[in-house]
Amino acid sequence: MANFFKNLFKSKSKVEEAPKNFLVAAATGNAIPLSEVPDQVFAQKLAGDGMAIMVTGDTIVAPADGELSLIFKTKHAFAMTLENGLEILVHIGVDTVSLNGEGFEQLAEQGTKVKAGTPIIKIDREFILSKELSLATPILITNVDAAKSITPVESGSVVAGETAVVNFEV
Repeated sequence: MANFFKNLFKSKSKVEEAPKNFLVAAATGNAIPLSEVPDQVFAQKLAGDGMAIMVTGDTIVAPADGELSLIFKTKHAFAMTLENGLEILVHIGVDTVSLNGEGFEQLAEQGTKVKAGTPIIKIDREFILSKELSLATPILITNVDAAKSITPVESGSVVAGETAVVNFEV
């Protein structure tokens, strides 16, 4: 019996975490294919490959663990670099750069390491929609040549920081 308790409370050795080969939803909403984003740069995959979310929430989060390498001055987009070398772009809405940062609140600092699900930008959905702008939010791997495969989820409800939305192989 003593060995039972000794083993029960023995410190567990840390298991090396397997590399994650997916991006999680950067926002809560509904997944859509890039072809349905009302901007040809995204719809034709000229900026990268991935998927988009019609945002219903108000917080945009990191889609993976990595470095927050760039937050645009207008706060409408941010980029990340993952340890595996993939470069990720999250572009909040379409033509939202025209708002010059209005309706966006930065929650994380550029240059910091973040975990998947870390809040990066808070948005004022009603304000953005009142300007008649789309909240279709692409989540892209921009250096597509660094990935052997990219498989996006293109339909269904997604939850920020939880639902896997892009699977990839490097």
